[in-house]
Amino acid sequence: QARLVESGGGLVQAGGSLRLSCVASGTIFSIGAMGWYRQAPGKQRELVATITSGGSTDYADSVKGRFSVSMDIAKNTVYLQMNSLEPEDTAVYYCYANVRVLIREDKYWGQGTQVTVSS
Repeated sequence: QARLVESGGGLVQAGGSLRLSCVASGTIFSIGAMGWYRQAPGKQRELVATITSGGSTDYADSVKGRFSVSMDIAKNTVYLQMNSLEPEDTAVYYCYANVRVLIREDKYWGQGTQVTVSS
């Protein structure tokens, strides 16, 4: 079993920045990929950004050029640097990790951290 713990959410004015962190712990042989989803009230959960252990990244069109995802493999930690935040970025942000143990790979989720952007 693995456990993911997020930190760094909060309230920020439009145009501001926040940095989210997510640490994976527990039984982890390796991690294939980590990333972030978000869910705004009344909306479906959507992918924000993802990064593989090889360093390949992918972003939602709505955050390209403003958000940056990075990963410290040695620390099993993923970061999301969010710049030029907009009120539309307000949501609960969830990190995930594709955790490998022997021949299995399972997806684990964090508990979520609230990001609120005021206009």
